[in-house]
Amino acid sequence: MGLRAFNPIRYGALCAEAIPRVIADDREFDRMTKKLEDLAFRDKPTAEEAALAELLATLIQAYDDRHHPLPQLPPHKMISFLMNQRHLRQADLLPVFGSRSAASDVLGGKREPSKAHIRKLSQFFQAPADLFL
Repeated sequence: MGLRAFNPIRYGALCAEAIPRVIADDREFDRMTKKLEDLAFRDKPTAEEAALAELLATLIQAYDDRHHPLPQLPPHKMISFLMNQRHLRQADLLPVFGSRSAASDVLGGKREPSKAHIRKLSQFFQAPADLFL
């Protein structure tokens, strides 16, 4: 099973269909998000589809960061905010903290997250580590 080479002509045709550009409004954001979802749920995307999905994700993230930035909060409040956004409970973070007491102390603001916690939180929430500093 070999990998197929990236085909710029096929990629150009996909781009012509999707018309990716810097997102200026919510309507365009919704259009790009729908196109990304269409690409993301394919079983075996081609190299061209994966490249277009990456481009769309970058454009969507840039728009989202500009128009819906995360609030500046202390680490324990940021964790709680992200948990609320994802409908998570403290028990869902046991893989991050390793114990209920550590999770309780950090989420209660009694102690700061350790460097290891920050790395795991960043991976768990798919968010920049500096959110938890």
